[in-house]
Amino acid sequence: MSMTRSKLAWMMAAGVSLLVISLATLQGQAEDKPVAVAAMPAVEVDVAPVVARKVVDWQSYSGRLEAVERVDIRPRVSGTITEVHFRNGAQVKKGDVLFTIDPAPYRAEVARAEAQLAATQARVRFTSAELDRAAKLVADSTIPRRTLDEREHNARDAQASLRAAQAELDVAKLNLSYTSVTAPISGRVSRAEITVGNVVAAGATGVPLTTLVSVSPIYASFDVDEQTYLRHIASVKDQTGVPVQLGLANEAEYSRAGTIDDVDNRLDPVSGTIRVRARFDNADGLLVPGLYARVKVGGSDPQAAVMVDERAIGTDQDKKFVLVVGDDNKVSYRPVLLGSRQEGLRIVTGGLQPGERIIVNGMQRARPGDVVKPKAVAMERPVTQVATR
Repeated sequence: MSMTRSKLAWMMAAGVSLLVISLATLQGQAEDKPVAVAAMPAVEVDVAPVVARKVVDWQSYSGRLEAVERVDIRPRVSGTITEVHFRNGAQVKKGDVLFTIDPAPYRAEVARAEAQLAATQARVRFTSAELDRAAKLVADSTIPRRTLDEREHNARDAQASLRAAQAELDVAKLNLSYTSVTAPISGRVSRAEITVGNVVAAGATGVPLTTLVSVSPIYASFDVDEQTYLRHIASVKDQTGVPVQLGLANEAEYSRAGTIDDVDNRLDPVSGTIRVRARFDNADGLLVPGLYARVKVGGSDPQAAVMVDERAIGTDQDKKFVLVVGDDNKVSYRPVLLGSRQEGLRIVTGGLQPGERIIVNGMQRARPGDVVKPKAVAMERPVTQVATR
C-alpha cells in the first residue's frame, strides 16, 4: 500500500516537471519568433516649390529727413508787432500773411512822399513853361542867351527832383508793404518767437520771428558705403535717376519711392562713406524734417533669384537649413545660404535649385529620411520685384 502511494507521488512529480519543461520551451520559442509591427502612416506636411524670380538687390541705410527749403522769417522794417496770423505748426501757402507790424508810421511816410512828389511835379510844370517862354523871347532877341540856359538848367533840375521824389514814394510804399510779413514759400511754420506788442528791428540780426520749412518735396540724407557707391551709383551716368525707397521707424516696409537728388563731391576717408541725398514727394505732409528714416538704394539690373517662405527655414546651431521633399516623397536635410528678404520671402543664394519642393509647414513632424505625404501649397506671401538686406 505504501509502495503504491510512493509510486503515485513519483508519477505526479514527474508530470509536473514535464509540464514546467514544456512551458519553458514554448516561452523560449515565442521569444525567438519576431513580432509583426503595424507600419506607421506617412505624415502629411505642406510642401511648396521654391520660387524663381528676378529681383533688384537693394542696400539699406539709416538717415534723417531734411527740408528742401528752410527760411528764417525776419522783419524787413522796424516797428511793433500788432498781429500774428498763424497757428503754431500750421501749414501755410506762399504769400500768406504771418505777422503785421504797425503800419501807421509807414502810411504817414507814404503820404509825405506823395506830397513831395506833387510839389515836384508842380515845379516841373512851372520850369517847363518858363523854358518855353524863354525860347520864344530868345528867338525875338528880347532876352539874352544866358537866361535861356538858366531856365533849361532849372527845367532839368526839376525833372531830376521829380525822379527822386518818385523813388522816395516807391521806397515808402515798399516799406509799407513790408509791415505785412508774408510767407516766402509754402510749408509748415514753427511757433511765433516774437508775439504781439513786441518791438522788432529790421535786419538779419536778432531772433527770427519764426521759421518756415517746405513740406513737399522732402530730402532724406544718409551715408553710403564705398562698395555700394561704386556698384549702384557711380556706375550710373545719371545718378539722379537711381531709385530709392523710404520707410519710417514705425513702418515694417518701405512706403515711399524716390530718386537720388545729389551726391557729395568727396568720400570721407575716416568712415569710408559718402553723403547722399534722396528726394521724395510729401504731398500729404506726414514727413517732417528731422524724422529718422530707413532708406534703401537699388541700382543693379534685375537678377535671377530663388526665394522661399521664411517659415520653411530652420536653424541648426549656426546654420540655416530647409527640408527638401524628393520625387519619392522622402525628406532630406539641405543647408542653405540666405540673402536678402522682402515681404516674408527670403532669397536663397546657395543650396537650392528652382523647382525643388520644400516643407513650408509641418517641419516639426518630419525628419530626414522620413517618407511624408506632401500637400501641395503655394508660398504663403506673394513675391514682389524688390529685395532688401
